[in-house]
Amino acid sequence: MSSRRRFIRNTGLFAAGSALLPATGTAGFSYFKNKVSPADTLNIGAIGINGMGWSNLTAAIKVPGVNVVALCDVDKNVLDKRMNDLSKLNVDVSKVKAYGDYRKLLEQKDVDAVIIGTPDHWHALQMIHAVEAGKHVYVEKPVGNSIEECRAMVAAQKKYNKIVQAGQWQRSQQHFRDAVDFIRTGQLGNIRTVKVWCYQGWVKPSAKVPDSDPPPGVDYEMWLGPAPKRKFNTGHFHFQFRWFWDYAGGLMTDWGVHLMDYAVFGMNADVPKTVSALGGYFAYPDLYQETPDTMGALYEFDKFNLIWDHAMGIDNGLFGKDHGIAFIGNNGTLELDRGGWEVIPEKGSKEKVLVERKKPTDNGLLKHWENFVAAIKSGRQEDLNCPIATGAHIATVCQLGNIAYRSKEKITWDKAKQQLTNEKLNQQYLQAHYHNGYKLQKV
Repeated sequence: MSSRRRFIRNTGLFAAGSALLPATGTAGFSYFKNKVSPADTLNIGAIGINGMGWSNLTAAIKVPGVNVVALCDVDKNVLDKRMNDLSKLNVDVSKVKAYGDYRKLLEQKDVDAVIIGTPDHWHALQMIHAVEAGKHVYVEKPVGNSIEECRAMVAAQKKYNKIVQAGQWQRSQQHFRDAVDFIRTGQLGNIRTVKVWCYQGWVKPSAKVPDSDPPPGVDYEMWLGPAPKRKFNTGHFHFQFRWFWDYAGGLMTDWGVHLMDYAVFGMNADVPKTVSALGGYFAYPDLYQETPDTMGALYEFDKFNLIWDHAMGIDNGLFGKDHGIAFIGNNGTLELDRGGWEVIPEKGSKEKVLVERKKPTDNGLLKHWENFVAAIKSGRQEDLNCPIATGAHIATVCQLGNIAYRSKEKITWDKAKQQLTNEKLNQQYLQAHYHNGYKLQKV
């Protein structure tokens, strides 16, 4: 048996990844460190390579034993650029095949795993088609653009028994894991409130411009895929797709799945009982967007409240930071962000808890890729730091925030039925509404 075939040997029996994995699990890392040899090769293809798809690819090829063999993008201009960029990274691009249709890439026999870095409305179909084709998958966050899609993705992973990692790379960064470990010690005392904020001064939607023909080299029909027909406009293309409901969920699902993930994970929580939200277009009322640039949401859990607060166009959030998570306990507040974590003592508490700021010591994205490759090597879905079930869980929590905002109602979740108590809202917002002949198949 060749070394490559040994590397991608059949995975073992499926073990469903819990949405609440231990923060300190390191089986994937130790397996990778001890078992991957330079002779082993994992061939990967990347679908959607303009933004995070490219970031993922450049991280992937730093992992020993990973080899890129295929790229796909509906924009040939991006595809040509990335082939040139790969050559600058000393990749032999003569051995890398280029595609405009992801289905052709999935037919390539020597592709073992794929990166899905397309706009959110494509994630579910492409991930399901990939595991059907026998590929392992690294899918960008949020894993689905609807709760129905999230469920279908989890079911497809289980049915086809492939390793599927969600791109919430903070799950693999050590200082985030250390912060959760500290929370679990109980030293903060009773945590009654968790505040999550995302203030992004650099994020700005496009100016309103007339519709136009797609640029030469862009397969706009393929870009739309299952989304409703809409004339091409530069204001909703490439990075700007995030601000339109047909393709994404704004900051709530873009940054929210990263930050809300650790808020819910740190509290070892499931899905909220009720959610209410409000917001609007206060920063950029004249720019091209549908999702709110300013929004607050209140999540009611069994033993605590979670408050989400996002704002585009300004950076000065809580603690003077543009993003973060604050676990507010009786004895102190733990503040966590990408720059580190610390514990600020509660002034009136007899149990003084103080932890000086702990800064990051590693590259979370690279660690996430090492974990993904290690799990493929071990054949154990449970070795993943962020399996598809975890990604689907937090995407569902964030989708509920958007549903509350869009419906202008306080929504209630029926845990037993796994749906909202309002059937009209279930039909309108929980389900995936596909167009142009596309269907979300029942798995």
